[in-house]
Amino acid sequence: MSKGSTPSTQTRRPDRAALVIAVFLAGLAGLIFWDTSRLAKITSYSGIGPATIPFVIASVLLLLAAWTVFEALRGDFPARERQEFGPVIWIVGGLAAQMLTLKPLGFSIATGLLFAATAAAFGKRKLWFTIPIGVVLCLGVWLVFAGLLQLSLPAGPLEHLFW
Repeated sequence: MSKGSTPSTQTRRPDRAALVIAVFLAGLAGLIFWDTSRLAKITSYSGIGPATIPFVIASVLLLLAAWTVFEALRGDFPARERQEFGPVIWIVGGLAAQMLTLKPLGFSIATGLLFAATAAAFGKRKLWFTIPIGVVLCLGVWLVFAGLLQLSLPAGPLEHLFW
């Protein structure tokens, strides 16, 4: 008798994270279905009304939830890398700084801080360099939105110098 390699019958366990995602997708689809059912049943001559697109989106989300459950039970998802919490903390901190400083400092400075925090999350930790670059880029965005498109973004002291 030869001792050849025999295929191992390894049982795969369901991917719990994927099942949680599937539950979230199904819940979101249910919420959209519920909200769509409250819309008026107005249809035009083509049969498409205000509830049509949300109904399609909810249907696709429900299909994705079912597909995710199927794949999670098969265990076919690739192994995930370990989560690094440092970059997540930088980005969440940048979002918090933007929300707290948006009204008093204006769009350019607040969003420049978010830009610098996101750059730090991706490894560019020279804040003395990334904050001014972010502020200048965001000032350009503010000038385009406020000047050309006539949209209202929060203006701070820097924006008042230009507009």
